[in-house]
Amino acid sequence: MSEGDGHEPMSRRQLLGNGLALGLAGVAGAQALNIPSAFGSTRGPTARSSVRGLLGPSRSLRAPGSRPYPHLPAGTDTLPQIEHIIVLMMENHSFDDHLGLLGRGDGLTLGTNGHPVNYNPDPNGGYIRSFRMPSTCQPENDGPTQSWNASHISFDNGTNLGFVKASGPVAMGHWIRADLPFYYSMARKFPISDRYFSSVLAQTYPNRRFLIAGTALGNVSTDSSGISKTLPPNGTIFDQLDAQGISWKNYFPDVPTCALFLPVYQRNQTTGRLAHINGFLQDAANGTLPSFSIVDPFVVLSEENGDISVGEAYAAKIINAVLESPVWEKTALIWTYDEHGGYYDHVPPPPAIKPDNVPPEINVPPDQPGGYDRYGFRVPFCMVSAWSKADYVSHQVCDHTSILKLVETKWNLPALTYRDANAHNMLDFFDFTTKTPPFIEPPRLAKPLNANDPIAGTPTPICVAAPNSAFPPRGSHLKKPPKGSHRPRRG
Repeated sequence: MSEGDGHEPMSRRQLLGNGLALGLAGVAGAQALNIPSAFGSTRGPTARSSVRGLLGPSRSLRAPGSRPYPHLPAGTDTLPQIEHIIVLMMENHSFDDHLGLLGRGDGLTLGTNGHPVNYNPDPNGGYIRSFRMPSTCQPENDGPTQSWNASHISFDNGTNLGFVKASGPVAMGHWIRADLPFYYSMARKFPISDRYFSSVLAQTYPNRRFLIAGTALGNVSTDSSGISKTLPPNGTIFDQLDAQGISWKNYFPDVPTCALFLPVYQRNQTTGRLAHINGFLQDAANGTLPSFSIVDPFVVLSEENGDISVGEAYAAKIINAVLESPVWEKTALIWTYDEHGGYYDHVPPPPAIKPDNVPPEINVPPDQPGGYDRYGFRVPFCMVSAWSKADYVSHQVCDHTSILKLVETKWNLPALTYRDANAHNMLDFFDFTTKTPPFIEPPRLAKPLNANDPIAGTPTPICVAAPNSAFPPRGSHLKKPPKGSHRPRRG
């Protein structure tokens, strides 16, 4: 799937293949974001009044640098039941395309014939309803796009009727339990969220910047502009953990997320905090996981291109390693995706709190207008923990900065930006009311569709990619909206 949108089009696979994995410190074209004051006038009353409406009448706006528990010193452990937080962030899929037919949460709407009635107009005439993908393979080079422009076109002023216009009919495809048996098994046992949004209507790099820094700092695309030579004003979550002596690691097959901010990558090349994915499997088996972990799937294990069964098999190996770990009873693993990958979702992203005063690096026109004051589309989310609440679906609005807020809440760390300072802390996913964790005995999950080991060698697809022209399948292109459907409400 293409990551380009007029900002030097380049796929992640091309970018990483050109040497990012071998020497991030010397990436050509990496841009320094020299921002004297990223927050600027947002500390004043004007900014406070502009976002207070998003918090509700009972909450006041928290500022960057504030702690979840102001009366306690930074570094205080407020959730001793959980000693290890793991983030497994996969790539490029929406809630509806992966979990829309899960039967839990706000998924696709089924008509009387059992088929989804969710649709998008076809710019060439007629309507495309949501359809099951013919296999676990995606179009290799001509699939949907999640670029800044395509995402805002898909949003279509809050109607979510622009996906086909932005990415073609394949954007309306979805998978079912038979395609993703491990994911469906996990998401039916452990709590999920049906209001977990990506952080911005844009690509991988800006969304992963939100995950580790609470801001995209101007970045909108996955290219060299997303590799910053400087740190954000308040640093990253890794800096906050370092300041309190809290252990962390970024595990990866090819490239770590922390390299989006080169100073973090450069100073940790010899510290042991950057580790190959085999190191995660060993640490999980030995019970030596750090306090905080990010597990990356880059590049061919990500589900971004080709056969998604490879990504599911990779995620299953990581998650099963945690389920079988001697520290299972003290661990919380978050499974989610960085953004929607261009695939349809029916829930319009709501407004969000601006993280700071740094605008997106766009030119309008030709770029679509927008800012960092709205979430991106929904992505799958599941909280896998012994302490997870049984039979629970969260409807609380969350985004990637809610993960930051959970980490900050556990260790009472200062907030990085306005976004994470005021994010939902996700404590509703847990049940700490009893001495015995609800999932003290980890459940047995279904095997992934792809039985090949994705880590031991070259990942092996189980299907062949179809051309984009193969979509939609017969019966999905209609002359009028499906019976039982309704025009989506504006977000």
